Amino acid sequence: MRRIGLAVVLAVSFALAPLAGELQQAAKIWRISFVGGSRSTIGPFIQAFERGLRELGYVDGQNIAIVFLKNEQLPRLTDELVRLKIDVLVAATSQPALAAKNATTTIPIVMVNVAGPVENGLVASLARPGGNVTGLSRSTLDIIDKNLQLLAEAVPSVVRVAVLSNPTHPLHPTLLKSAKRAAESLKLQLKTVEAGAPNELEGAFSAIARERVSALLVLADGMFWLERTRIADLALKHRLPSMFGNTEHAEAGGLMSYATSSVEPYRRAASYVDKILKGAKPADLPVEQPTKFDLVINLKTAKALGLTIPQTLLLRADQVIE
Repeated sequence: MRRIGLAVVLAVSFALAPLAGELQQAAKIWRISFVGGSRSTIGPFIQAFERGLRELGYVDGQNIAIVFLKNEQLPRLTDELVRLKIDVLVAATSQPALAAKNATTTIPIVMVNVAGPVENGLVASLARPGGNVTGLSRSTLDIIDKNLQLLAEAVPSVVRVAVLSNPTHPLHPTLLKSAKRAAESLKLQLKTVEAGAPNELEGAFSAIARERVSALLVLADGMFWLERTRIADLALKHRLPSMFGNTEHAEAGGLMSYATSSVEPYRRAASYVDKILKGAKPADLPVEQPTKFDLVINLKTAKALGLTIPQTLLLRADQVIE
């Protein structure tokens, strides 16, 4: 009887073993920490990220849990991230990516919309990141000259251009050097004005007005993106034709933008998360670079400024807002 009973127990155990394994696997919830934004601040980007995850079979609350963190929270959460068993950190733009890297060298980090990740020290190279960071970059360094060229083409009379920079952005000093080189070839004079927080924007535009510039270039930046409508209004108030490094600025009332999509990279970031959760190492995943840039022209703003955009430029635009 004992032998028969033991045989039955073993048979049942072996029969249930695969089921138990499946249940354990099904119960696994991957923990993803999103750094640098929330649903209330960058809702469209979060939605694109979650859409990308759903396309790959991940649903928040079912097999993944998404935790939102601010940049400033990371330094004091270094040990907490490990204790909470965060599987992947997703960092929106440069400052959050740098904060995440400073917080951990072991948890995989997927960066999104980061300008100059090699120059920032986030990765060793685009082809072989070499550490715990990979993801998607923005080719801001490569298109700053195009921004100025298009601005000069839209406003042929322009001579002096103000460049709005954020002194807290790690890459803006490098971008400013690129802008100055491009300006020299276009025979333009640049005046750099800084704003590191929303309450400094009014003062920055007052300084711009004193410089008697005839156009404005706004560097791509997270804070500037959040304040895009206000910046567009200030540019219009000061009668400044404006060029931006994010498409949403032109949609918010800026004159022009020449940039890659800001939203699509967040959907693409889900594929990096998927690969990492399936065992890939960030060090071996090449950084993805944008291949398409869109020229957006806001004719409503041009009309308000009394500008006539050359037809040759309008024909090249990917989107014209009327």
